[in-house]
Amino acid sequence: MPRVRVTPYEFRVRGRVSRAMLESFEAMESEPGPVETVLHGRVRDQAELHGLLDRIQALGLELVEVRRLPG
Repeated sequence: MPRVRVTPYEFRVRGRVSRAMLESFEAMESEPGPVETVLHGRVRDQAELHGLLDRIQALGLELVEVRRLPG
């Protein structure tokens, strides 16, 4: 069985995201700030990446930046 290669990503959303909303991103670490909240963690594949982007949109969060981090 092939190994799943995970890639680290960072997502920046505008504003301070509530603790309740952050709980829906359980696999991600968060750094809430006054201007932006940064979520970062490892993403297994494109489907998981699109799922995270869909969740950000569904929660009404404004996505500022998505960055693939060196792994």
